[in-house]
Amino acid sequence: MDTALADRLAAVDDRIRDAARAADRDVSGITRIVVTKFHPAALVQDLYALGVRHVGENRQQELTAKRAELVGIPDLTWHFIGQAQTNKARLVRAGADAVHSVDRARIADALHNAAPGDDVLDVLVQVNLTDDPGRGGVAPEEVGALATHVAALDSLRLRGVMAVAPLDEQPGRAFERLRRCADAVRVVVPDADWISAGMTGDFPEAIAMGATHLRIGSAITGPRPPRD
Repeated sequence: MDTALADRLAAVDDRIRDAARAADRDVSGITRIVVTKFHPAALVQDLYALGVRHVGENRQQELTAKRAELVGIPDLTWHFIGQAQTNKARLVRAGADAVHSVDRARIADALHNAAPGDDVLDVLVQVNLTDDPGRGGVAPEEVGALATHVAALDSLRLRGVMAVAPLDEQPGRAFERLRRCADAVRVVVPDADWISAGMTGDFPEAIAMGATHLRIGSAITGPRPPRD
């Protein structure tokens, strides 16, 4: 077993517990997702041996390949956190247990139309917290309308919201806006209480603002391996 990996995981979990305590929150209400982008499937196996049960992927190709390679591992939840494309909706849906990046009605419709039988997929509305309309995510003022659209699709289960904090703003302020968006979603679906926010550099601030799902990569996995 990679002792350095175990040490990094333990250190992050300690920080999560400290941040939860500072925010007067129960750490059991916080899910740590380890983002394994560009790392091999063997790393996911190592993480699983250390107790990790939630992993995240940004790219459909990696999600599909790793899930196929690790098909025999039980109780492993795969989160798709990258930008979804309508032409890859079927493959994303086949590989993911939860999709965090529904940012327009067309993506929601594509995921819904790709449903195999009575399967229900957990999804989150991605919110754009920047002033750049080219960034992924729906504008905060449009969150309620998109949530209403998603909630009407019976093969999707709306779980909450997701966002990435802007680089040019204090993350706590950005996550406070996300929390208001989460309130808007719960007007539509009262039990949609997931807030997917916080990465390696800002997850304590996300916890303080109510994040339930953290997407942490390099602080746990270490540097990404070189790509060919």
